[in-house]
Amino acid sequence: MTLTDLDKSTYNSYYQKYLNLVGDKPLLEALQRGQVETENYFENLETSLWEYRYKENKWTPKDILQHIIDTERVFVYRALYFSRVDEANLDGFDENLFAENALANLKTADALLKEYSAVRNATISLYSGFSTMQLRRCGKANNSVLSVAAAGFIICGHEIHHRNIINERYL
Repeated sequence: MTLTDLDKSTYNSYYQKYLNLVGDKPLLEALQRGQVETENYFENLETSLWEYRYKENKWTPKDILQHIIDTERVFVYRALYFSRVDEANLDGFDENLFAENALANLKTADALLKEYSAVRNATISLYSGFSTMQLRRCGKANNSVLSVAAAGFIICGHEIHHRNIINERYL
């Protein structure tokens, strides 16, 4: 499945900004390419920047990577749930509360990168097993329609979005 195959009624228009960053490629390819690009990006980030805040109370790159990981876990859970229970309704999550309690800045960069890789590998494994029917299934998350496929593409665009933010505000 590619973005062209994705029905716009299967996701909230808020996510369009992330989807626009992905490009029209198959979902598994987008997940795999995103993994390589995100791992390379953070591996090449200057050590001095990992705990840098461009402004008071803003996230560090460690916080951002942890946020990417946590968001992927949340969206993958939604995808798994919707693939098994069509029309489910799940709560949203407070990204700031998650970030505040993740304690990312107490982790090493290496630990965060290993965690990211483990989560992405699990995501790719899960999505590899979804049928076309499962990819099209929808539920509600935070009272908005979301398909299993849209959740996967959002994961891909979300990490690109945050790499772009680091480029714009941190480098």
